Amino acid sequence: MSFTLPELPYSYDALAPYMSSETLEYHHDKHHQAYVTNGNNLLKGTEFEGKTLEEIVKGSFGKNAGLFNNAGQHFNHIHFWKWMKPNGGGAIPGELEKKIVEDLGSVEKMKEDFIQAGVTQFGSGWNWLAVKDGKIVVMKTANGENPLVHGATPILGCDVWEHSYYIDYRNRRPDYLKAFVESLVNWDYVAELYSKAV
Repeated sequence: MSFTLPELPYSYDALAPYMSSETLEYHHDKHHQAYVTNGNNLLKGTEFEGKTLEEIVKGSFGKNAGLFNNAGQHFNHIHFWKWMKPNGGGAIPGELEKKIVEDLGSVEKMKEDFIQAGVTQFGSGWNWLAVKDGKIVVMKTANGENPLVHGATPILGCDVWEHSYYIDYRNRRPDYLKAFVESLVNWDYVAELYSKAV
């Protein structure tokens, strides 16, 4: 299956002031497009042609670095756009909130740990909420890796590559992560992914 760049689920300026239209245009139209283009080129003639994106990500990990990096980033970004919405943040749907409190102590503790994972990810990468062995866990990964290749299912991820925040926040990654958690997260989409993961 070849990779296709998805449309953004909102206009370029819909996430302002927390994420500018300039950031979204560069990030979606240039960076994500590059993962799609490079991924398709690297997919040709491999054993992974015709496989689902998840199968490509899992199967190429540790075997085909170029393909994995682009497929991983394509997977991550397909969800990243949906993990945000205008007027995001706010209340977390009941079942998900209950599970977060059960597994991570409290909603506040989850937010702190999630932000801290992003702040302490050295260099490029992602921070995550994922479901592993039936529990919600906080994780971080380098570059294009995601929880799929570590035996877990991602339900929320934040891109901490500099291109995701540098236009708006310069080197203030903690401020970007706080804005993401408090004002951008689409908790309904997180809850939908959680219900499929358990």
